[in-house]
This record gives sequence, structure tokens and C-alpha cells, in this order.
Amino acid sequence: MAIIDKKTIEHVALLARLELSEEEKELFASQLGNILTYIEKLKELDTSQVEPMAYATATKNVFREDTPRPSLKLEEALNNAPDKLQDFFKVPKVID
Repeated sequence: MAIIDKKTIEHVALLARLELSEEEKELFASQLGNILTYIEKLKELDTSQVEPMAYATATKNVFREDTPRPSLKLEEALNNAPDKLQDFFKVPKVID
């Protein structure tokens, strides 16, 4: 018996709002079955000595030093605003 049958593929396609041909259903059932078989094979590995990690490679943040510096003048910041009210950007109301 296949791990993924055509009925399961049809259900997933319905949830994803996909229209699949009969050939695609057979193909995807086979491909997803192969993927799940491989995952089951991976579960056999002894990972008790492997530390959990978030990334497969070592990463480090490349943040720059946060140094204060002058910002735009109020007039410059509001210069290209489509709509403004006094010293503020005027935006559409989004909360009742």
C-alpha cells in the first residue's frame, strides 16, 4: 500500500484550491510517498549525540555600531508627503 494515495492528494489539492489532472495526482502521490519513505529512513539515524541547531552552517550577525547622527529636518521629511497636517504625516484612519 502506498504511503500517500490518490484520495489524500485530492484532499490536499482541494484545500490548496488546485486543479490536478489524473496524471498529476498519480505523479504527486508517488513523489510525496518517496519523500515520506525517505523521512522514515532518516528517523532510523541515532541523533542522540547531535546538538540541536537553528542553522546548518555557522552564522553571525553583521550589525553595524549604533551611533547617533543627525536625522532629516522636519521640512525635508514632510516635503514629499502626499498629505500632512501641521507637523505630521496625515494617513487614512485604519482603526474605528
